[in-house]
Amino acid sequence: MCVRRCVITVGDLGEFGVVTRITGRLPQGAAVMLGPGDDAAMISAPDGRVVVSTDLLLEGRHFRRDWSGGYDVGRKAAAQNLADIAAMGAVPTSIVVGLGIPADLSLEWLDALTDGFGDECAVVGASVAGGDITRCDRVVIGVTALGDLGGRAPVTRSGARAGQVVAVAGRLGYSAAGWALLEADAPADSPALLEAVAGHRRPCPPYAMGPQAAELGASAMLDVSDGLLQDLGHVARASGVRVELDPQAFTIGEPVALAAKELGADPLEWVLTGGEDHALAAVFPPEVRLPASWQVVGRVVEGEGVAVFGREIRRRGWDHFR
Repeated sequence: MCVRRCVITVGDLGEFGVVTRITGRLPQGAAVMLGPGDDAAMISAPDGRVVVSTDLLLEGRHFRRDWSGGYDVGRKAAAQNLADIAAMGAVPTSIVVGLGIPADLSLEWLDALTDGFGDECAVVGASVAGGDITRCDRVVIGVTALGDLGGRAPVTRSGARAGQVVAVAGRLGYSAAGWALLEADAPADSPALLEAVAGHRRPCPPYAMGPQAAELGASAMLDVSDGLLQDLGHVARASGVRVELDPQAFTIGEPVALAAKELGADPLEWVLTGGEDHALAAVFPPEVRLPASWQVVGRVVEGEGVAVFGREIRRRGWDHFR
């Protein structure tokens, strides 16, 4: 087998010894042919193509240190990028990390952060290949994830066609429920409510379902990062179709239902508009027999936009500039 290579520039891997501390203490996966210690890393790309995604997390906007420890932030930062790779139908192979940190950030918090990066990558067999660091007034985390398609075509947002079905895999509404509990300073005094809070601090993307969906013939797919309605709107626009969802088709998890009862909220609104669960939403031809991990929740028709039968949802999801 011919193993192709790509070289990723990842800044000064040894600056202040901190990035070496991050990458040097983590196991390196088979995809990393040359890891920390040079000006760039070298990653194997057997498919000849590399799927790449990048995201920023800003303290005070995407996480709060009084709500989440370093370990949870590391898991979350890695997860949201690895989920993007899976949503293209690819298998994540590695990440590189850029950090801006205050001078007084404790080494304990930083160690926990790096443990979070490594443990989340380990879930999918990926590794941390390198990174860079600078001083900043608050914690800023930039993660770039890479993945391999294994010979498959990428699953984009523009392939949905009228007559197909919409399905989701993974949890919806957990992060929104957990955020609402934290924001209200509501006591999480039961296992279910604790699970909701944990869902905000650390998402659980269904990574394996991305390549599975590609193998099953998904025509469009994305991860739910900004809310299902908002994100399916991207599919509708890119594909030139209308997505119609059946509110009765959604399963509302017990933690979401109990949090809604505690706060007097509508759990379905969290399911439809809550972000950061990083579930997967995909569109399939109607003849595809979907495994139990996928739940059909709607259909694709002629038209435009996203609608929910019998419900008026005013909030559509997260908008970074609204």
